Amino acid sequence: MLKTNAWKTWNDKDIEKAFDFAEEYRKFISRNKTERKFLEASVKIARNSGFKEISELKKISPGDRIFKVNKNKQVIFGIMGKEGIESGARFIVAHIDSPRLDLKPSPAYEDEGIAFFKTYYYGGIKKYQWLTIPLALYGVVVFKTGEKKTIEIGDNPGDPVFTITDLLPHLAKDQVKRTIEEGFPGENLNILVATIPSREEKEPVKNNLLSILNKTYGIKEDDLISSEFEMVPAGEARDLGIDRSLILGYGQDDRVCSYACLRALVEKKNLAKSAFCILVDQEEIGSYGSTSAQSTFLQFFLEEIAEKTGFKKNIMHIYENSRALSADVSSLFDPGYREAYDSRNTARIGHGVCVERTTGARGKAGSTEPSAEYIAWIRKIFDEKKVHWQPSEIGKVEQGGGGTVATFLARLNIPTIDCGTGVISMHAPFEVTSKADIYSTHLAYSAFYAS
Repeated sequence: MLKTNAWKTWNDKDIEKAFDFAEEYRKFISRNKTERKFLEASVKIARNSGFKEISELKKISPGDRIFKVNKNKQVIFGIMGKEGIESGARFIVAHIDSPRLDLKPSPAYEDEGIAFFKTYYYGGIKKYQWLTIPLALYGVVVFKTGEKKTIEIGDNPGDPVFTITDLLPHLAKDQVKRTIEEGFPGENLNILVATIPSREEKEPVKNNLLSILNKTYGIKEDDLISSEFEMVPAGEARDLGIDRSLILGYGQDDRVCSYACLRALVEKKNLAKSAFCILVDQEEIGSYGSTSAQSTFLQFFLEEIAEKTGFKKNIMHIYENSRALSADVSSLFDPGYREAYDSRNTARIGHGVCVERTTGARGKAGSTEPSAEYIAWIRKIFDEKKVHWQPSEIGKVEQGGGGTVATFLARLNIPTIDCGTGVISMHAPFEVTSKADIYSTHLAYSAFYAS
């Protein structure tokens, strides 16, 4: 059951729109590589489109455009519909965190005249992919006074970059005999940061590094304990392919869906149903934190809306009448690794947004299993709006698998299905998407909000 390649059916105007949207997206993800930066840029887009922080409004009426930020890592944007919140809403939830390397609380150390930062890897990665590539450092330090210092090194013109070293092939006889897991232990993902020593006898290179941090940013070693530093691939997202049909870039899982969701919402006016774009953190590590999809932030946001609209019933009535999309990326068929896929059920690049009925792994463990009635409703919406979409799955039944945040909306009694852009090389430092699929995702979310 394969869908049509979008490039074959779009006219020149459609193709131009797809390329224009993808170019705006490419620039956006190049500038906003962390959840904090993505959130700040999203709020700026929303404010420029007439959205107001919910605390600024004493009363909420149909047509109002509102948002609320949670701890600088999670945000909900909403447009109030003509029918009122009691008739339910349209929710799209996406995550803005991506696999990366985080600095440990006491990261700096010296070994054989080289200063390094020690890291944790965040989310599921193939560790060897992060060796020898240029890395940029993004982070915030919070001092005991409450003052914050933002640091960004590696993506501005003239900036230095960082890297993780690898063993030269001439000496890798033993290394190449090991499994990938054994050959690249996580504890060895240490960032090379400096080699010039100070005049001190003990750890002179580390001390010189700390001196530079102190002089440049006012940071002492103890301050790193209350910091958030992320190492991400340096450089902007790029057009890929001689036809420029693809984008190669970091963090497209899941910022491609987050951006498409945000843009679809801010472009809407005069909606019948209230519509919400929920951007969450910590999906890549299980959604356990206070800024994740599993937090009670959405509940309190809706309770504030209920209070300011005069809705007197339990907000569970809102959930019961609502519908949702879990906007997360899906796997695309890669012919170089065809043994991992069921070719009859895997999505193809350029064939549109993916609708994934079954997530989870082995026996559908962790899957939300949307009903046939809900899937039919989604099909009808997308087909009526001429959205290019395709059914998808992550791979063969016992090859592996993965979950999404769909479960956290489904448990609120909201019909929910996974729907997002397909990705090749998912979770690699640089992921591949099709501009046709990116634009189709935006059109799908726009159609869903208008339903």
